[in-house]
Amino acid sequence: MIVVAIIVMLAAIAIPNYVQARNNSQQKACINNLRQIDGAAQTWALENRQSPGAAYQLSDLRPYIKLDSGGNLPKCPSGGDYVPGTVTNVPTCTLGSSTPSHSI
Repeated sequence: MIVVAIIVMLAAIAIPNYVQARNNSQQKACINNLRQIDGAAQTWALENRQSPGAAYQLSDLRPYIKLDSGGNLPKCPSGGDYVPGTVTNVPTCTLGSSTPSHSI
């Protein structure tokens, strides 16, 4: 009985820490993806002689960004969607206003 109580106590401490670590990891992966998308947008604009206010689509960046094993652009690990910006404005994640924030 005491052993079960100790295990329950340890689980009560460990589970919230695991959830927080997972959320932090997903947030950092999302921010890294946003940085890659922004870098690809800068390269796209430079190679295609686009103005700083030029808008782009994520599909324009396919040659400039590493695709996943299925040939798709990176996705937010938390389930958000990436919204392209302009060359001077960074891309955003639809989870950008949530906590933890997914923004550069």
